[in-house]
Amino acid sequence: MTTHIQMDITAELVRDLLRDQHPDLADRPVSLGARGWDNQLWRLGDDLAVRLPWATEGADALLRKEHTWLPVLAPGLPLPVPVPQRLGEPSDRLPRPWTVTTWVPGAPADRAPATRPEEAAEALGAFLTALHQPAPADAPVGRYGRGGPMAALADGFDRHLASAVGRGLVAEPDAVRAVWEDAVAAPDWAGPALWLHGDLHPANILTEDGTFCGVIDFGELCAGDPACDLAAAWVLLPDGAIDRFHAAYRPAADPAALRRARGWAVLQALSGILIGDAGVHGRPGGKATWGPPAHAALRRLTATA
Repeated sequence: MTTHIQMDITAELVRDLLRDQHPDLADRPVSLGARGWDNQLWRLGDDLAVRLPWATEGADALLRKEHTWLPVLAPGLPLPVPVPQRLGEPSDRLPRPWTVTTWVPGAPADRAPATRPEEAAEALGAFLTALHQPAPADAPVGRYGRGGPMAALADGFDRHLASAVGRGLVAEPDAVRAVWEDAVAAPDWAGPALWLHGDLHPANILTEDGTFCGVIDFGELCAGDPACDLAAAWVLLPDGAIDRFHAAYRPAADPAALRRARGWAVLQALSGILIGDAGVHGRPGGKATWGPPAHAALRRLTATA
């Protein structure tokens, strides 16, 4: 369970941290970029950003993981990603690690969805083709079942579906459950553990001109079953793009992987619907912009159940 320990982070604090540990960067303009679940992102000049943990205990380990692995993976990826440049160590000012990364321009897809199906499908397929390579033995293990067998996620699915139905957010729960049960019944991944982004929801992929232009927040980077990431085809792409994505992704996913991917996509869609509803009603942790893409994803998934 995630423990929230929200901290007050200001532009002045960011500047002080830089002066103490990376003084050559301290004179750059600082402005708030975004507040995520685990970290805040502060823009640093035109081409850098400062990423600081602020709301969860686990954020420290996620930042150190990105600092270790992203510089290794980034050169082989066809879309820009935030590459760590510096590591800030815990201090009296901030008793937690923090990083300086490259800044990736673009608008989050929950606010500016992809609108060019073919270009977006090819961009996503090429990105996942490049990322999904065999990971070394010391690659991180996914949190909350990411990259693992579907059956381990059954309790979470049941809770999400019951909550969404109870709030009147899902009109056809039987169709949703049918997609999930088919995914659980599919054979487990038998191949090597592949590198995974692990968290490809709409707020973690950037768009420009109607297609994808960058991928951010690799805090859930891990190794395992690629179905976890292949779910993004239903969650991120506009209508009519799934077949183009499957043609662009290589080697082509086998039928069992696609069944599992649809199960992951249903789970992500339910989560997004609940987070979106919480945002609409002002509940803690809510993000209203997450609702529309999650509802669209669930509609696509149940239409082809």
